[in-house]
Amino acid sequence: MRVRKIDADGDMVFGGDQSAFWKDVPDGPAQVVGTRLQMGQGEWYLDRRDGTPWKTQVLGKYTGSTRDMVIRARITGSPGVTQITAYSSSLDRETRKFTAAATIDTAYGQATISEPL
Repeated sequence: MRVRKIDADGDMVFGGDQSAFWKDVPDGPAQVVGTRLQMGQGEWYLDRRDGTPWKTQVLGKYTGSTRDMVIRARITGSPGVTQITAYSSSLDRETRKFTAAATIDTAYGQATISEPL
């Protein structure tokens, strides 16, 4: 699996030949998972059904029963991910901050993802 790297600002890395890519390492699928989680449902013009349904099934008053199920499904549906070996999430209602963390097995080894969302 070959994935173009993203820098700290969320921009694609260009130049540097092959050093601008993750190739057959756990960081590639981990980056894909992070990108898939951050994309909201309906944001991609080629497929409005794709994306994380933040407004309807993750964030909000009555989403406690669907929140983790949706996040886990987005993670396991990502290319290169074989399974989730550990998962946790937390919701701070005072600061309105949701964080999900997972350890995943990929086709290339184990990776850890922590997304403040």
